[in-house]
Amino acid sequence: QAIAEGVREELPGAQVETYDIIEHDLGTLGALLNESDGFLIGSPTINKDAVPPVWNLLSHVDAVNIQKRPVALFGSYGWGDGQWMRDWKARADGANAVVYQDEGLILNEAPDEEGLAQCRAFGAGFARD
Repeated sequence: QAIAEGVREELPGAQVETYDIIEHDLGTLGALLNESDGFLIGSPTINKDAVPPVWNLLSHVDAVNIQKRPVALFGSYGWGDGQWMRDWKARADGANAVVYQDEGLILNEAPDEEGLAQCRAFGAGFARD
């Protein structure tokens, strides 16, 4: 939500929607993702990887039409280092997507106030770029 706030602050007229992928049909979310002007995907890290619903959603990405589309990744980890974002960045680079801030925003554990400020700044930067 804090990242979406940052996007809205930077681009007040932008249509910004957030979804919990557990609560929605992945086919529908995949279609929305592929129709968007840009998108951000976040996940906690479990066993040094994104949670399975994130990988399932990413399998819906249209590799041809993602070219030149801005995308960003964010997430948190409890141990490890958020390696899944580096792995997905390589995949997005291979599809010629425009990945914001290379590795995205990686936070340790749930964000505190400082982390939430980083999230808002990350969203605003994504909207600017």
